[in-house]
Amino acid sequence: MSMEQMGKFIPKYSISPKLLEMIKQISAQIAIINTKRYPGIILAEYERLAREVSTYSSTSIEGNPLPLTEVKKILKNLPENITDSQKEVINYNNSLVFLNKLIEEGKLTINLSLILKIHKMVIRGLLPKSKSGFLREESVFVNDPRLRKPIYYPPNQKDVQCLLKNLLLYINDNIKLVDPLILAGIFHKQFVLIHPFIDGNGRTVRLTTKVMLAKLGLNTFNLFSFENYYNKNLSKYFKTVGERGDYYDLVNRFDFTEWLEFFAEGILDELFRVSKELDISEINPDTKLKDFQTVILNYIDKNGFITDKEYSGLTGRARSTRAKDFDKLIDLGLIKRMGKGKATYYQNS
Repeated sequence: MSMEQMGKFIPKYSISPKLLEMIKQISAQIAIINTKRYPGIILAEYERLAREVSTYSSTSIEGNPLPLTEVKKILKNLPENITDSQKEVINYNNSLVFLNKLIEEGKLTINLSLILKIHKMVIRGLLPKSKSGFLREESVFVNDPRLRKPIYYPPNQKDVQCLLKNLLLYINDNIKLVDPLILAGIFHKQFVLIHPFIDGNGRTVRLTTKVMLAKLGLNTFNLFSFENYYNKNLSKYFKTVGERGDYYDLVNRFDFTEWLEFFAEGILDELFRVSKELDISEINPDTKLKDFQTVILNYIDKNGFITDKEYSGLTGRARSTRAKDFDKLIDLGLIKRMGKGKATYYQNS
């Protein structure tokens, strides 16, 4: 199939009532979470837990036999002589850490170069260097492990780069026109159908999808693991994200609707789960904020910083207790101390 024959990528899907309702609920949940101020110590813990669960789930989907307890041990204390299964876990976690940092710094551009870089990270030491971070140069097929026979034939290797470029062009052209959840879901399934690498496609697309969701504005996803939902509903994941048959026979009949519903369902389920756990964490007396400590945060939000003198004028609290209030917020990672002596002031960390 030539580039002219392939043409533009125009996915077929419909916004069903079920999908529309889930998109609304997801937006509402994200808005609720973003309006709350969770202590830094809690957010750091949930980010670590999310990486562990994401790493376990995404590698488990691909057949990695290591249980979550073992994954946590590996990430806490890296073994000296590692097996391929352990290497998969370490690579995925390292990729998450690296990508989260780039997201925070605003240095990510979603393009082919990023996809190749992600693939190289997740497959490091598991494929020859000539296959790591490079599009496949051979034909492949997708096997059903239960039936032990091929069920899907992706496009020819000569068409892979063009198909990926058309997919990325569609994403970039529609950033302001299509809901970010829909765009990320479409990217995820079409990437799986293109199957651009000889191995590591699933891990690469799940990481790229996480980046895309963050880049499109859903910036709370360093606390969540939508891979967790896929791993718990593995049969439905494979059924909705994949297809059966030959790509060229099916290309004009692909419908993304069922997959988009499942994709949104997974994100909403994870949002509800983590939101509930974050709310429970707020009840912890060691992290729960007092009204007068909230005064500090609100003042900083409005004015950019606060001094001890300004805090004294707002609350009338004694000097020693004011110092303890500032210290607690610093320990929780919510504010930081700036300046010295009489020039000391506090701002958001």
